[in-house]
Amino acid sequence: MGFSFMTLLACVCAGTGVFCMSLFVFNLLEQLEIEKRETSRQLPLMFKMLLPFTGNVTPIVNSQFLDTSKKQAREQIMMAGYDQLINEKQFVSVQVLMFIFGVFFCLLFIAGKQPFLGILFLALVYLYPKIWLKSVVKRRHLEIQKSLPNVLDLLTLSVEAGKDFLTSLRDILARRKRDALGEELERTFREIQLGKQRRVALKELSQRVQQPDLSMVLNSIVQADELGVSIGQILRIQGDQLRGKRFNRAEKLANEAPVKILFPLVLFIMPAVIIILMGPVILKSFNILFK
Repeated sequence: MGFSFMTLLACVCAGTGVFCMSLFVFNLLEQLEIEKRETSRQLPLMFKMLLPFTGNVTPIVNSQFLDTSKKQAREQIMMAGYDQLINEKQFVSVQVLMFIFGVFFCLLFIAGKQPFLGILFLALVYLYPKIWLKSVVKRRHLEIQKSLPNVLDLLTLSVEAGKDFLTSLRDILARRKRDALGEELERTFREIQLGKQRRVALKELSQRVQQPDLSMVLNSIVQADELGVSIGQILRIQGDQLRGKRFNRAEKLANEAPVKILFPLVLFIMPAVIIILMGPVILKSFNILFK
């Protein structure tokens, strides 16, 4: 009896140890994922190298003829989620510095009788910051677009179960992994907690991200809040519309796949197939003709 009790106790202790170890590993992996995401949002090396010298071009950046560029840069930086790392003046300053260096190397290319390469290098150097920022915005919008329907379904179920909007949002943020949409919703949730009106915070979120699907959902929630309509019903309607749009996008991509495959098929696969099939015949013909 004592042996059986000790065996049972050992099994319980072992099982508890395995459970605790699994829980620890899971939490560790989740924390590493969050840290990886936070550290992955870094400025390119060229920006890091030029940011200390942005003060040298401050008079140029503060001039009025760059106001439009600064406004566009501010919107793009907000949409990319990089507003904590760089502001619009620093971004435009980096553009000005890269243009100056580009002009310098362009003159060197022209002196070396390579004007085309010089002009091409100048254009690439000047356009690089805009191209990089637009690619980040596009990637972030795509990530938000993919995760929005699932978040909306969870939010709908939670609201229809009797919870209020903020409680539902808090529970979803606590259980979801940290992604682009989660970061923006968490920022909005904190603003509401600090006293900002919900409709104002949601409008600012829509203006900050400028993702069409998210803006449509947020505008519907704001209108429902202003008119006193049930938010749960609005969320369910928006969720159905987003699922329909996601299905249509998937169908469109599936229809475009054969056209996209055609070019690499003709350029890479067909020549290899022809060489494999016709190669021995051609070699044998050459051997017969030149024997």
